[in-house]
Formats: sequence, structure tokens, C-alpha cells
Amino acid sequence: MTEMTVKNAAKINLALDVTGRLPDGYHTIESVFQTVGIYDEVTVKLTDAGITVSCSVPEQFSASDEIPCGESNTAYKAAKLFFEKTGINQGCSIHIKKGVPSQAGMGGGSSDAAAVLYILNKLCNTGLSPAELNETGKKIGADVPFFLIGGTACVSGIGEKIIPAADYSGRILLIAKGSGGVSTAEAYRKIDSLEAPEHPPVQQLVQAINSGSGDEYRFFGNLFESAVKLESVDFIKKTMADCGALSAVMTGSGSAVFGLFSNTADAEKCAVILKAADCFAQVCTTVDSAFIEI
Repeated sequence: MTEMTVKNAAKINLALDVTGRLPDGYHTIESVFQTVGIYDEVTVKLTDAGITVSCSVPEQFSASDEIPCGESNTAYKAAKLFFEKTGINQGCSIHIKKGVPSQAGMGGGSSDAAAVLYILNKLCNTGLSPAELNETGKKIGADVPFFLIGGTACVSGIGEKIIPAADYSGRILLIAKGSGGVSTAEAYRKIDSLEAPEHPPVQQLVQAINSGSGDEYRFFGNLFESAVKLESVDFIKKTMADCGALSAVMTGSGSAVFGLFSNTADAEKCAVILKAADCFAQVCTTVDSAFIEI
């Protein structure tokens, strides 16, 4: 086998707190990550030498943020690191069909990188362990190791400490994003300037998920909402609440918002309203894995 395609999931942060800043400038976090059923599609084909990346990007996404398809793409970096680590004298062509909006806080680029590592490990029969793949992924981006696991997990440190939580798949979500995006670096600068912020109860959320209490949505939250303060986020959250969402919270450093609904009909009705306001809006569910081989 010399070619393989996977659908690779996006993620949301059911809760996200920033707990400190390290001397090297990186911030430490405490969060609950969850893979969701919105996907990019990554195809990798082995070649004799060199690495190429091509992208198919919906106009709605490219209008808000141009996605690089060269050496700066996380998928390219993943392939380069993989070949360097394994010593395999080959190359590959990578094609990314985007379905995850960019600058949304949904980890699309990290998911693509994880997909490349996953595929190359299979195509090249290298048998790298999860720990070895995670170590390589960590060099690309803090979120990459999570996507090599997927599902529901409590994530801390700079993203490298991952403790799986109870299965939280099958929940009905509406994920929406306005036309604007958020620079992660700028969002963290704003976090640093917050005074006495109210921190989300991450550990209470983990306990609620693990116990299956059914009231876990009461503990959803995101510290970045206090720092970023986007009108589009406020509009989407209010629209979701008016449509019956149990909870509506921004994910990552923004600017996508997820709403948890008790039924698909209400979520679909809300999606129609948000699309009419020129928002990206897609109904999906929480999923228990990051990759679907196709």
C-alpha cells in the first residue's frame, strides 16, 4: 500500500483554563478536549523523494484566513519529522481537503499533522508506538498528541499531559463561527492582562463526565471568552441560547462557538438562523476517535 486517506476530526474545548506561564513564554493550561464530527480529509501518497502539500479549501474558509500549503503547513512539518525520525529515504505528496474552519480554536492544523503521522506510520510499516508518535507530534504543536488519541481527555501542561476521560460521544452539537478569526498569540497576550479572572471549573467537569451525572454542561467554560470579547461570539452564543441550547461556549482561543442541544431539531433550526447571518454553522456530534480510514 502506497496511498491512504483518512477523515480527521476537529476538537472543541469543553472547558479551558490558563493556569500559568513558563519562563520560555509557553502558557500552561488545564482543559477538557473533545473530538467532534467535523472533519478535514488527508490523503498521503508515498513518493521517491521530496514532500509536497496541496490544499482544497472552501471559499468560506479561505476568505477569513489563507491556509499555507508549503513548508509552513503543519502537515509538511509532520512528514519531514517522520522521515527524519525513522531514517526512511522516501518522500510523499499530501493533499488536504479542508472541512474544519481555520482560526476557530478547533485544532484543524494540528489534526492534519496528526493524520500525516498516523498514515505514514501505517504506509511505511514502521510500527512506532503511541509514545513515539506523541513525542514527534509534540515538536509540531501542543495539540497534536491529543489528536493521536482522540475522544475525551483532560489535558494539562502545554498540552502534552493527556489523561483519557469517560466516553462522551454521541452528544448533539451545533458549531458556528463568524467571518472573523482570532490570533492565538494575541489571545494569550490578552489573557496575561486579565485581573482576577473567573476560572472555569475544569476538574468538576471531569468528575461530572466520569460519573455520568448528566449535568456536565453546567461546568463548560472558557477563560479566553473574558479576554477576547468578540461581538460575533456573543451573537452566536445568544442565538444558541434562544434556540434552546443547554450551554454555549467559545472553543480554544476562538472564534468558533459550540452549543450543546438535547435534540437535533433545535440544533438544525438554530443552524438555519446562523447561516442566514453569514456564519459557518454545522450540526454534528461528539465522537470517540480522531481518524476514520476511507
